[in-house]
Amino acid sequence: MRNRLYQYTLSVFAVSLFAQAVGQTSTPANLLNSYTPIDDQVMQDPPAADWLMWRNRYDLSGHSALNIINRDNVAKLGEAWSIPLSQGGNMTTPLVHDGVMFIADTNNILLALDARSGIELWRYQHESENFDGRRQGIALYDDMVFVPHNDLDLVALNVRTGAVEWETSITTPVQAMRGYYGLRGAPMVADGILIQGVTATMVPQGGFIVGLDIETGREQWRFHTIARPDGPGGNTWNNLSLQERSGGSVWNSGSYDAELDLVYFGAAPTYDTGPLLEDLGISGVSNDALYTNSTIALRPRTGELVWHFQHMPNDQLDLDWVYERQLDDLEINGRNRKVVFTAGKLALYDVVDAQTGEYLDSLDLGVQNVVTAVDPETGAKSINPDSIPNKESNHLVCPYFLGGRNWQSGAYNPDTRMLYLPILEMCMMAGLMADGTLLSTGIEATPAPRADSDGQFGRLQAINMDTMELAWRHRETTPPSTPLLSTGGGLVFGGNLDSSFKAYDAETGAVLWQASLGNLPSSFPITYAVDDKQYVAVVQGQPSRFTGSLYGIISNFLGEDNPAIKTPTEQPKLLVFALD
Repeated sequence: MRNRLYQYTLSVFAVSLFAQAVGQTSTPANLLNSYTPIDDQVMQDPPAADWLMWRNRYDLSGHSALNIINRDNVAKLGEAWSIPLSQGGNMTTPLVHDGVMFIADTNNILLALDARSGIELWRYQHESENFDGRRQGIALYDDMVFVPHNDLDLVALNVRTGAVEWETSITTPVQAMRGYYGLRGAPMVADGILIQGVTATMVPQGGFIVGLDIETGREQWRFHTIARPDGPGGNTWNNLSLQERSGGSVWNSGSYDAELDLVYFGAAPTYDTGPLLEDLGISGVSNDALYTNSTIALRPRTGELVWHFQHMPNDQLDLDWVYERQLDDLEINGRNRKVVFTAGKLALYDVVDAQTGEYLDSLDLGVQNVVTAVDPETGAKSINPDSIPNKESNHLVCPYFLGGRNWQSGAYNPDTRMLYLPILEMCMMAGLMADGTLLSTGIEATPAPRADSDGQFGRLQAINMDTMELAWRHRETTPPSTPLLSTGGGLVFGGNLDSSFKAYDAETGAVLWQASLGNLPSSFPITYAVDDKQYVAVVQGQPSRFTGSLYGIISNFLGEDNPAIKTPTEQPKLLVFALD
């Protein structure tokens, strides 16, 4: 510990001299010393200048009230600073509080930076043989930063020094090969408990969510996202034994309603779809496979299940209703309701009551042909028989396995009631059962354009949540490659597979500014302010597996000579923009 503190002191001394040389009035050392601990009140009502959690607020809106950069001046946006990052895939989200930025780089590196300049304050590198960097983010609370790693270690670091406060290893019910378990989603803090979702790819007994003591890292509770045979929902797995059940990975962080004292998570489907294809016809037994593709509402202090809503039972197409559960108050049938709204890969939104899980409404964004109807009372979905795995022929099924939407989160402006979602317009020839594919039913799946495709595969869709109607859309040749960021300046920011990073008019979808990057934009973009100056940050050159796969598919569709497909020319870096 003494050596680590000594190295930290030297580092801060050096960057303080540099800061004085370039005229900064507040040195990096002062930034760390003036860092204020984050409590529950700050988490529930964060300063507009900060970006405190994965999607900025507990409602997972991806929205910032900052308006220093706005429609009138965004054309003057330019690069303020950048720093190099490591090679490797990633989906990281920088966090900022009191002018200090924390970012999880690949290779198990965590950086603390001066958010005004990128000057490194300290760094931590986790010792592990697992260098998989595909993490969506980290968490801040009190004077600690919580960093998950894909060897299932979760570390709490002191925000001022980078010293380890505690380290815990999340235990698993079965031994699995490296890479089959992971901590991909960002941890979250709710009601004083640190909550972390666990992915479990093709692992018996499936994924789970854990609640950890904030001071020690000791596990307080565990909720299994695969129903146990002798527990609630245990009869929904075609009488499979526990060891024959898998899936339910938790890829994303949860949302939180402090008034209701509920956290909301999504669980992924299973890849072992073969044993669930046919209903056994036994009374009291189904093949719904709880709690896959469900919204799960838990008490953060205890992990108690309060309610669940399954959006897609018995998912045979990896449709992944696992993404962000966004929160707001909406007027439904003349009554004001607290709601949770979410969409799986179908880009079909379900809206449910946040207190009870009662189904309220759905909205289809028009990129799928799997669901033919939604029951207006229950939300139950009728499935197109052409999309069910068969032994006869393939059909054009939309969307492709990568989804009409995927990990790129939508952004919601609660002031204008507008939701923005990045969309991929792509289908697949699928259905015929074969060998050697992702799902155990063995269906073939070849990417294909939509039947009505005009050669544009990317869309940014705006939705009016008050009227549940589609508003404007912006379409491009190549699809989005990042989540979206909404701001109080009337802007929506997002990156694209053509290596561009753009600012759109939130009311019309017009492109107001764009930067041509030297590599694929690939992270969760954020905005923050220090000393009354607003910044916008995004990572380039650390594509996720999704982005890498999509780049290859679109390149094949368009041809390598198409100007929309650009060969990366620069190394990975964190880019930060501000007004000139």
